[in-house]
Amino acid sequence: MIHELDFQTSYRQFYLSDKDIELQTDSPTFWSKAALASGLALERGVIGVGIASYGRVRLSIETFESEPPILDFEKWDKITEGSIKIKSGCLQILDCPNSDIQLEINVSKGDNRVRIYGANFKTVVGDDGDDFYRIEIWGTAHSERKVLKK
Repeated sequence: MIHELDFQTSYRQFYLSDKDIELQTDSPTFWSKAALASGLALERGVIGVGIASYGRVRLSIETFESEPPILDFEKWDKITEGSIKIKSGCLQILDCPNSDIQLEINVSKGDNRVRIYGANFKTVVGDDGDDFYRIEIWGTAHSERKVLKK
């Protein structure tokens, strides 16, 4: 099932989080140099997703049983992957900085891989634009952050 979202956030970011963890996004290692360069911050049970526009997030999210093939590579401005451990079986999409829940979906307990696509970055002028994101998630062994397209 594909979930479509359109919500407001701030600071050019939003979060994917295990429902049962205390969100830790203020660690000096969360938005590290590698995280800033990739647009993907990783911490225990949470992923920070950097976006092109300041506040509006338009995205779709879909879960899979196994790794899906990469979608039309040329269509996207950026493609990144990261791992997250979900102990609760529930993934939350949260805004920044309030951490208001935008969506909760059931996912595999344990290690999950998240692929994040971003498009329409050239439309962003100042704080606003028509940037769009797609998130794919599937259960698999933990692996390091990966930038597939920058």
